[in-house]
Amino acid sequence: MSDEMLFFTEVTLAGLGSGALLALTALAFVLIYKATRVINLAVSEILMLGGYLFFTFAASLSLPWWGALPLAIIGGGAVGAIVERGLIRPMLGESAISVFMVTVGLGSVLVGLVEAFWGTDPKSLPNFIANTPVFFGEAYVSRKILVAFIAASVVIGIFLILFRFWRGGVALRATASDQAAAYSCGINVPGVFSIAWIVGCATAAGAGVLLGAIGGISPVMGVFGLSAMVVVIVGGLDSLLGALVGGLALGVIQAWVSSYMGGEYVSPVTFGILILTLVIRPYGLFGTHEIERL
Repeated sequence: MSDEMLFFTEVTLAGLGSGALLALTALAFVLIYKATRVINLAVSEILMLGGYLFFTFAASLSLPWWGALPLAIIGGGAVGAIVERGLIRPMLGESAISVFMVTVGLGSVLVGLVEAFWGTDPKSLPNFIANTPVFFGEAYVSRKILVAFIAASVVIGIFLILFRFWRGGVALRATASDQAAAYSCGINVPGVFSIAWIVGCATAAGAGVLLGAIGGISPVMGVFGLSAMVVVIVGGLDSLLGALVGGLALGVIQAWVSSYMGGEYVSPVTFGILILTLVIRPYGLFGTHEIERL
């Protein structure tokens, strides 16, 4: 293998790892939107909070990583339950922009709380993933990126199966399609809302732990969620498959742009893709095309 092809392969593998984390974070957006039609911009900050919760349990309380990880995920789910019950449910029936702005404000509050409790300096998570390299032929990939890719792929695969065959997944799809019809069929719609928020925020917290293991944690790591939001819009706001495909594709594109053009071009290209998608296909590659008749 030539040096150029080897470099290209390594960059692509790294991009797939980053893309898997983007897809996992996008999944949190999709789960909540699919059930409640709420775009939860605070998912980015829940991701950040997950990393800090893991840091607290593993570093401050000296718990083993296999104990700290589920606690961090449960903590993210608990925040989702509190937010849904205390902030979102009372706003049912209000305009979409009002609910959206609540999630924007919630994100700022979470950043402020993190800075108050943990400070503003970046921190490194306890090293629970080995640093030994992994080789695919001659190509090198970081073990942390490989573990993140495998973990994200497994979680997304489980969700795809559950939403296809599990009764709860059918209830969520029914609620997303028509809430009134779901009520008439005996589906507990408020319960579906709660489950979507709990599972979505727990997923974001788990993604935050994986992201923190690779690059550390800081109050600004929620910026990663902006790229995930691009994935959601490109893939389709209500499509789990779109989150997977869009995340992997954007991760690879960002890796190529960063390596061959420079890191300063990553944001223009990322949001250029967003604008192009909104102009050509506003409902995303795999999103539902809703037609409103007047």
